[in-house]
Amino acid sequence: MMSGTAPLTPTKALHTGSGDPLLLLHGFMLSPHCWESVAQRLSSTCEVYAPALRGHWGGPQLDGWYIDVATLADQIENQLDELGWRTCHIAGNSLGGWVGFELARRGRARTLTAIAPAGGWASPSLLQIRVGLKFLSLVPVVEIGKRIGGTIRLSSPARRFAALFLSKNTSVVPRRLIEAAITSAMHCPAMLPLLASGPRMPALEDMSTLRTPVRLLMCENDRVIPHQPYSQRFLRELPESADRILVHGVGHVPMLEAPDRIATLIAEHVYASRSHLRAV
Repeated sequence: MMSGTAPLTPTKALHTGSGDPLLLLHGFMLSPHCWESVAQRLSSTCEVYAPALRGHWGGPQLDGWYIDVATLADQIENQLDELGWRTCHIAGNSLGGWVGFELARRGRARTLTAIAPAGGWASPSLLQIRVGLKFLSLVPVVEIGKRIGGTIRLSSPARRFAALFLSKNTSVVPRRLIEAAITSAMHCPAMLPLLASGPRMPALEDMSTLRTPVRLLMCENDRVIPHQPYSQRFLRELPESADRILVHGVGHVPMLEAPDRIATLIAEHVYASRSHLRAV
């Protein structure tokens, strides 16, 4: 269900449309709701599946306190097997982009569109510490939010704060999607375990030998993982054939403010691979 008037409820997965199989993976502390607008636009040509990651709102429960990208990818692989998708096109944002690279390494991706992907750092490294501290600073905000009423939690100042963190053009982000982002953050048991596991989490493997066609989308006004320092490893290691695109005027979760552009950039990548296969 992707109606703008539907109540916000935990969603195990958005599953809509028909055509090429397309997996959409959300970022840290978010949920499938952030893909609603993009999924709707892609559903006429793709069978879209956007699951909730383990430990996130609507997703499978955590098993213990240690969680890493491989564990998240295991969950998604099981869901792909249930769908009967041996391979599929993948688009992932932030943490979802990192999981997308892991799935591509395992041979599950026909194409990968990585949108402001996380994981482009050595572990441990200063870049990793910086992004970890940024999310640690949100812990008190989330804890306070859990203890106050929904009216205050979803008030105009709270929505403005969340929109500024995730987007550039806050005025164009639908209220429903900002409220979904806030609610997702309040119901994310994986928050502390992922932050605690970060220093022990293996870094992305060398991407230079990756055979999956990759489109890297860097967000010009990303306040969470600024593209200039955090995209350098992707720019350096991805094969020359990979697309490298700077998306102007958007923040870290561009699906919220520019769903038409993001849907088009994903669809172009899917169609280009299809044309390539026909040509071969």
